Amino acid sequence: MKSEHKQAETKTLEIGKTVSELDNQIWKIFQDSKGKYWFGSNGRGVYYLEGNNLKLFTTIDGLVDNSIRGIQEDINGNIYVETPEGISKFDGKQFATLKVIKSSNNQWKLNPTDLWFGYNANDVYRYDGDALFELNLPRKDLKKAFGIEPEGVPFKGLNNTPYAVFGVNKDKGGNIWFGTATAGAFRYDGNSFLWFGEKELSTLPDGRVPGVRSMIQDKNGYFWLSNFYSKYKIDPALPNGYERLKAVDLPMEITKDKILYFNGGIADEDGNLWMTTYGGGLWKYDGTRLTNLEVKKGTENVLLVSVYQDNKGTIWLGTDNDGVYKQNGEKFEKFKLEK
Repeated sequence: MKSEHKQAETKTLEIGKTVSELDNQIWKIFQDSKGKYWFGSNGRGVYYLEGNNLKLFTTIDGLVDNSIRGIQEDINGNIYVETPEGISKFDGKQFATLKVIKSSNNQWKLNPTDLWFGYNANDVYRYDGDALFELNLPRKDLKKAFGIEPEGVPFKGLNNTPYAVFGVNKDKGGNIWFGTATAGAFRYDGNSFLWFGEKELSTLPDGRVPGVRSMIQDKNGYFWLSNFYSKYKIDPALPNGYERLKAVDLPMEITKDKILYFNGGIADEDGNLWMTTYGGGLWKYDGTRLTNLEVKKGTENVLLVSVYQDNKGTIWLGTDNDGVYKQNGEKFEKFKLEK
């Protein structure tokens, strides 16, 4: 009897399907504390790479949705997969969907071990390891700040208000930043909010809505909020708490035909900024110069969605049309499994 029981036990861990390649649309890349890689697709589920063994987890395996918008890990090694339909927690054996607590007293706190999520929330979720609290950002006079009453964006999985959270980032000081669809950016320090209500962070004069998707801090201490026009310095002495400066001189030959808003960004271990644009290549800022690196599939532009640095310092790119690219010296090459 015992051996039969043991067999059944092993079977329950065998979820996922072994596959030989990644989907073309990989929006998110993550390396866990064990050194294994996770790749989030836009509709096919989440891939898990251990050595040369690639597994695909989908709703069949208990994932709440197959469109992946974020991957994080808690201090206990559990993996959290964020989707437009909710958040799945993977404990190494199975997926469980986190239940939301709508917190009437808006439990804003800032614990270093909390995880934050923007998708599927009415503004934002804070997860303390036990409960998933749904929180609202402070409401601002958007019409006064922007000259118009901005609208939300009807994206699947995002609440259709200006305050829908597009991006969540932590800075070096442990403060948390929230980028919204059309309500600008917010920085929360555990006690109070600093609001960045600038027109370039809302609906643009031509009607485009780039949204604040990525907030990163450069080696000089300035914050870049999803675009190459301005950088911000926190200054409590100023009336609005910050100063806005020109980010960098933008040479015309680099910027013509390029969208000057980035959808993903990181500061690498040396403090350089790496920023992805959808169709406009990868940008690098070394503290003084901004350079553009085209990523091509033949003659076609690779549509970049995200950028990630692994624990060896290698930079990876998630794309919307050509899988995953991996840094190799000065250039980026398509990542393929060794056959």
